[in-house]
Amino acid sequence: MKNLKCPQCEIHRFFVKNEKGETVLVTINDQYEVVKVHPDDSLEGFDLTMLYCLGCSWSGSPKSLRNGAHKRR
Repeated sequence: MKNLKCPQCEIHRFFVKNEKGETVLVTINDQYEVVKVHPDDSLEGFDLTMLYCLGCSWSGSPKSLRNGAHKRR
């Protein structure tokens, strides 16, 4: 499956946070599902509706990511 990209810097790695401020590294597949990068990590208790890009200051929902079909201007 293809990973979706940041609409600002076009990398495909993000993190999600929980209420304690802890983070887990994730990617988003082409079905807009949050997928943990490290198999031993748990997504339980993490807010999967808000992503934070590892490459820039962008944050937003999985649905706002680029699917590769868009051309950068």
